[in-house]
Amino acid sequence: MRSKDSLLAKILIVDDDIAVQATSRLLLERAGHSVVVAGDGRKALTIFEAENFDLLFLDIFMPGMDGLETMRLIHQLQPLIPIIVISGRPIEPDPATGPDFLTMATRLGAVSGLQKPFKPAALLAAVTDCLDAAKRSSASSVPAGNVAPGP
Repeated sequence: MRSKDSLLAKILIVDDDIAVQATSRLLLERAGHSVVVAGDGRKALTIFEAENFDLLFLDIFMPGMDGLETMRLIHQLQPLIPIIVISGRPIEPDPATGPDFLTMATRLGAVSGLQKPFKPAALLAAVTDCLDAAKRSSASSVPAGNVAPGP
């Protein structure tokens, strides 16, 4: 458990776009989070296996191992970790451009999805919502007779 004096959450950002990595990292670190960055799914899995994270911020479309496959493998390792998926593809499904991948990802286990480009406030709100939901679900999964530790 992290103390009140420590960072809010440890977040792994997985995106092949260096600008998205840098911007997201800066926003999250300014908000008090600890951030680690991976440029693709394979690197993310290696980092994820070596460290403990509270949240993943995951691009769907990356070269090599895409975000959907990365999410599947991450959930095999830690089924309850909250994942926010991001994509530059349009949210509205259009038969000419293909399916709605953000909705597909949430059906496959992502907690939330953001369309690129996203506003800083949207990123921070999604992170806060996911972390709050994870705290509520872990508190409600404590067996009867045990008391969940406070903040």
